[in-house]
Amino acid sequence: MTSEEKLQVAVEAADKKHAEEIVALDMQNVSLLADYFVIMHANSERQVQAIVTGIVEAEEDAGTTVKSIEGKKDSRWMLIDLGDVVVHVFLKEERAFYNLEKLWSDAPMVDVHQWITA
Repeated sequence: MTSEEKLQVAVEAADKKHAEEIVALDMQNVSLLADYFVIMHANSERQVQAIVTGIVEAEEDAGTTVKSIEGKKDSRWMLIDLGDVVVHVFLKEERAFYNLEKLWSDAPMVDVHQWITA
C-alpha cells in the first residue's frame, strides 16, 4: 500500500469510531520520520482505545503491517506506527498540551475531509 492509501484507511477508520478533529500533516519535506502524521482526539480513555483498535484492524484488513503501538490501555495518548504513516490518538487535554500541529507547523495540512462523513 502507498502511504496515501494508509492515510485514507486510518482517517476513515478513526472517523467510524467518532474521533474528533482529525488532521493530517504532510511530513515528506519536513521530517524523515514519516510521510504523514495523523492527529486526532477522543473524549475518554476508553474511546482512545476504541479508535486505536479500529484503525489497527482496518489497516491490517487492508494489508498494512502495523509496526508498533505505543501506549497502554487507559493511556491518554497512543501512537500507531504504520511505517510511513504515524497516527497519534490523544485525549483532548493531552492534544492541547502537546500541540503537535504547532510543533510541526512547517508541515502542510492534508485535506482529509473527503474521507470523513458529515
